[in-house]
Amino acid sequence: MADILPRPSAGVLPHIPDDLTIPQFQLDPQFIDQWRPKPLGDGPWLIDDASGRKVSVPQLRERTQALANALSTHYSIGEGDVVLLFSRNHVDYPVAMWATHRLGGIVSPANPDFNASELEYQLSATNAKLLIVHPEAVQAALTAAKARGLAQDRVLVFDVDHVKPPVPSLVNVNSLIQKGSRMRNVPERILKPGEGKTKLALLSFSSGTTGRPKAVAIPHYAVIANTLQLSSHSRLLDDSTKWEDRRFRPGDVSIGVLPLYHIYGLVVNLHFMLYAGISVVIVPKFNFEGMLKSIVRYKITHLFIVPPQAVLLCKHPAMASYTGKLNSVRVIMTGAAPLTDELNTMLFALFPDAHIGQGYGMTETCTVVTMWPIDMKRGVSGSAGELIPGARIRILKPDGSLGTYNEVGELLVQAPSNALAYHGNAQATKETFLDGGWVRTGDEVRMAPDGMLWIVDRLKEIMKVRGFQVAPSELEGSLLDHPDVSDACVVGVPDEFSGEVPLAFVVLSADAAARLKKASASASAALEDIRASIIKGKQASKPRWSKYRS
Repeated sequence: MADILPRPSAGVLPHIPDDLTIPQFQLDPQFIDQWRPKPLGDGPWLIDDASGRKVSVPQLRERTQALANALSTHYSIGEGDVVLLFSRNHVDYPVAMWATHRLGGIVSPANPDFNASELEYQLSATNAKLLIVHPEAVQAALTAAKARGLAQDRVLVFDVDHVKPPVPSLVNVNSLIQKGSRMRNVPERILKPGEGKTKLALLSFSSGTTGRPKAVAIPHYAVIANTLQLSSHSRLLDDSTKWEDRRFRPGDVSIGVLPLYHIYGLVVNLHFMLYAGISVVIVPKFNFEGMLKSIVRYKITHLFIVPPQAVLLCKHPAMASYTGKLNSVRVIMTGAAPLTDELNTMLFALFPDAHIGQGYGMTETCTVVTMWPIDMKRGVSGSAGELIPGARIRILKPDGSLGTYNEVGELLVQAPSNALAYHGNAQATKETFLDGGWVRTGDEVRMAPDGMLWIVDRLKEIMKVRGFQVAPSELEGSLLDHPDVSDACVVGVPDEFSGEVPLAFVVLSADAAARLKKASASASAALEDIRASIIKGKQASKPRWSKYRS
């Protein structure tokens, strides 16, 4: 069959500028006035959750330029240099990112819960020249930097009021911004026509369909494209819709609990929200009861969440204390993993007046491919939504032929937001990024005649645990590093809260088995000791939020 295209109701793909960097598109007045909805007054773009500090567009513009001045002058960051952000959400996270982009550099976001060996792997894979960290992550950062031969003075730290860096000599990002504000502005990187499609902005990590995490090469054009695709799909500039019925409105307030190192949080919860004129409350680390307090305090209108957070909204006992207090919420979007029909039904009952639905995307498609229709207040329960403008798909059946409606097969995606490749990994690139700009997702799907996409299964070995990718091979490698384990196999098992959790089958080494026979404790207690040592051991401390069963 022919490629499956978006329904006419999904909107028309607008012109996507291919000669702009992300900060030019987001911050520069001439482009703000040209493309984005008209703002309501001078409302802030970012709000710090803990302090209530508000950051306006002019302040973001000034801080970005000042930090760019300092990064260029003091650290010689320039064309093609990689700056790795190893931090929880912070109001200066986008400032550090956009400042790097102003200089022609590339940003690689990293999970702040990584241990030193995981961070060292990402530093090595990206050849990062500078590391910007949250104070809580300093020790892991310094250990990884030392292992990579990155000098300590190349590690910078965000300022956090209640957390002092364990190494006071590290340079503070805010102090750099103050210095940079007194410097002459360095020239920013100007792109030639068409260059935005190849000029890299991000190296975001994903396990893809198999194996260790890989650096996904994302150009400036991709982030801008997905922002404009979402804008068109959501009819941001359509004045014919009644104000109270619009899904995204300037002056609304979104909560930024999704981590900014994750592509969902970075593109949808940050860049798209700011483009739509919606303030983002920056939350460093998710805490459910803290999120409820923030919804009330800031009158949050938009929640971007993953299924475990939806479970908490539906089932956490603290919700009983917030009856009638969450009425400001008018949009809830879930992504990163499917939501069950039961949870959808419960969400609909909890927020009867809100727009609620799901979307689908991945790092390799940067980001959203489908979203629930704008003319439907409630998405079809269990569906990932319809294709957004500019996205087209193919259904690849097991026999290699292309499927039609209601036929099941692997989802292939072609979109202007697609990433380019896996950086430095030609073999993985060949397997996932196909000729003609198509991306193999590793997800088994079917497309209904009404245009709704349904995720059927995953063909890839990767598990989705709380919205994060987990490679069984990585966990198996960690287990096999333990001296008491001779063989291991990890599979995913369903879990209501996490979606999936890893289940490990472990074969003990001969020595461990012999010790077990001689142990005075029961076999189950001895095995529990081994399990605990694997979980707590350095080799197996990788996915700190994952759950082992043996």
